[in-house]
Amino acid sequence: MPVIQEAHLLNAAVEALRGLGLEAKAQAAANESDLLGADGLATIGMHPKQQQYAVVVKRQLRPANLGVTLLQLDRHAAQHGLPSLLVADYITPEIAETLHKQGREFVDAAGNAFIRQPGTLIYVTGRKQVLKTEAPQIGRAFQPTGLQVIFALLCHPEWINLPYRELAARAGVAHGTVGWVMPDLQQQGFITEIKGKRGTRRLNEGERLLALWVDAYARQLRPRLALGRYFVQTIDDWHDWPLAAHAAQWGGEPAGALLTQYLKPAELTLYAEKLPGLLAGKYKFRQEADAQHRDAVEVRRRFWDFPGEQAQACVPPVLVYADLLATGDARCIETAKRLYEEHVVQLFQ
Repeated sequence: MPVIQEAHLLNAAVEALRGLGLEAKAQAAANESDLLGADGLATIGMHPKQQQYAVVVKRQLRPANLGVTLLQLDRHAAQHGLPSLLVADYITPEIAETLHKQGREFVDAAGNAFIRQPGTLIYVTGRKQVLKTEAPQIGRAFQPTGLQVIFALLCHPEWINLPYRELAARAGVAHGTVGWVMPDLQQQGFITEIKGKRGTRRLNEGERLLALWVDAYARQLRPRLALGRYFVQTIDDWHDWPLAAHAAQWGGEPAGALLTQYLKPAELTLYAEKLPGLLAGKYKFRQEADAQHRDAVEVRRRFWDFPGEQAQACVPPVLVYADLLATGDARCIETAKRLYEEHVVQLFQ
């Protein structure tokens, strides 16, 4: 099975569409700033009725990074005033069904596709993967412990000039980790430093760094944080749960609900150093669902130590944003958009 990179995926998608009987052509972006950040533009359809799309190319699409991919599709559609098209190396039947239900047009190198235009409707799924891709290379800093350091900097960009030992303590990593993360981020252009002057490091391109962090977090760090998934009789009373008394904080959907006043949680996520046993006993956490215990509660490990913030009701908005996107759920993605505009984007302005 040949290995293929993003630069060739768009051409492979065009050939797949032609194999499905459609006329198709595409223009790839020359660099990250070309085409307003989209990966390309594509024209698809049967002459003379053809539609132009803003394209997002994604290697190794998984449920964990589906949410951030859908957000990218929405942003590029808005920026270009065009419908968006997801191009991937391979889209599983499960992800294809999710995309189809949401009306998201897509095509992969195997010929799985959903294209909906006036007079044209194509929905193909279940074809086997024909191309193998490698994970995007985004630097050593995007390994799990490096992601913890980036998280601290995204939440508090002013911490870029802290001594390494102090930044390491707040990020929950060893002192030496910061020592290799910072030069790597500098090499990638995310940090600028004027040598010989104190307090002159600057965090650059915060929004792009956040986008890369959210994708890498979902794939590499988030799975390591799970302390357990439990079931309770009801979550309707979640507003009354005394998390602060049990050294825990809301994340995910309940945090999104508190911060935006928009979402009704379908399940609960809380962060703590360890499973809060007394809280689990009070609300009768069960490890398996049954007739009475069907509402889910996910407990995740709090890996950071931000001074003065442990008593807050919610984890930092950057983490809430990432967890909402990692669900891939349309309700959560819409909440993540609101959270971004209300609580996240100003961190980089």
